[in-house]
Formats: sequence, C-alpha cells, structure tokens
Amino acid sequence: MEENIKKLCRFIEESENIVFFGGAGVSTESGVPDFRSVDGLYNQHDVKFDNYRPEYLLSHTCLVREPEVFFEFYRQKMDARKSRPNAAHKALARLEKMGKVRAVVTQNIDGLHQAAGSVNVFEIHGATSRNYCEKCGKPYPPDYIFDSRERVPHCSCGGVVRCDVTLYEEALPEDAVRGAISAIMSADMLIIGGTSLSVYPAASYIGYFRGKHTALINREHLDVGLSGDSDVEINRPIGEVFREVMKYFNEEI
Repeated sequence: MEENIKKLCRFIEESENIVFFGGAGVSTESGVPDFRSVDGLYNQHDVKFDNYRPEYLLSHTCLVREPEVFFEFYRQKMDARKSRPNAAHKALARLEKMGKVRAVVTQNIDGLHQAAGSVNVFEIHGATSRNYCEKCGKPYPPDYIFDSRERVPHCSCGGVVRCDVTLYEEALPEDAVRGAISAIMSADMLIIGGTSLSVYPAASYIGYFRGKHTALINREHLDVGLSGDSDVEINRPIGEVFREVMKYFNEEI
C-alpha cells in the first residue's frame, strides 16, 4: 500500500465525523460519463445536437423554449438506470455504517450513493430518479420521462413533467445546500473526490470546512492549497483507492 493511502487510512481511523464531497468522477467507474473530460458528455459527438452548446441543452431556457430538444438530449445522455454502484460508492456506504462517514455531499444526479446504501446524502444538483409536474407539483416515478411515448411528457393536469434536476440558470435546492454546508462545517475530516472543483457555487462549499484533515482523491492534480501534515492528495481512480482503504479496515466490498 502506497504511503499516501496509508496516510488517508490513518486520518479516517482517527476521525469520527467525515464528510465526503464528490463529483462526476465518482461515477465514471460505473459507466456514467463525466462532463468535461476528453471522453465526457460535453465532448461526445452527436450530429443531432451540433448546433447547440451542452450547457444550453441542460438549461432552463432550453426546457422552456425548445422542450422537444431538451427531452431528446436528456433521454439520450442522462439515463443512468442501468448503472450500478462501484467500489467508491460501496466503501462510503460501509464507512457510514461504521460510524465514520456522517454525510455525503454529491454533485451527481444518478442516485448511486443511495443505491449502495448511503443514507445521509445531500444531492445539491438534484436527481434523475425524481420527476414532478411543473404546473401542479404532482410527483412521477423515476422511469416516467425516459419511458414516456410523448416527446414532451405531460401530467394528467396538462402540465409538463420535468426532472428534479438543477438545470443551468436555476437555483440549487435550498434544503440540500443548507444540509451540505452544515455537515461540512461540523466535520472533522473532509474527503474531496472525483471533482474538478470547477462548478460553482457547489465547489465553494468546501470553504466552510474547519476540521483537522483534508483528503483529495482525483485522477488529476488540483491546486487547492493542500500542503500541511493533516492533508493528503492521491491522484488515482477513486474506486481503486477506496478498495485499498477498505482492505485496511478488513472490510470486503
């Protein structure tokens, strides 16, 4: 086991209130593409959408002005129903049961943390597993939009059924944001994983951390000012790292 992973394990061992802050890189090992990497969603070629920016296709403006375009893109690119939790999701759920991880703050919308067994999850960008009518608020099941025969899915009241996902130009869900910030403020260790820390305001939430240990797990180096004895950075796939962490704790995942 490399020294940095041993250091991470020691930090986890002595911590009792860990918060994990994660992004798209947590789910790439489950086959869910991220957004900005070479193979990410924003770089996938699809001639149908050549005249659109990806940010527009996932925006409130697109939903309102060109709903047929919005829902076609959404169905093609955002369907994670066949994806399954990977080692990182499973390890975090196990660490929660062990009383180590107290909260997961995720920018992902795929629901894989809950599928792995995590309970205290703050989805600050919403989730594709929830849908509701814009007009009357009636909730709809996870498959409704993906399986609807209508190009633009509608409610029984006539309103458009949309995903409970925070689109570009929309405010983040207040309850999830409050819970995430509160959890980070009270944590004694913050693990940041699988995120470029380039999406705001979500990335700014790590600034609320005042605890002892900070760990960064990301394929690429990020300049976030980690340099102290209580910090550790590991530039490896996050699933690989958590497999080794759980071996340290004699846990199978």
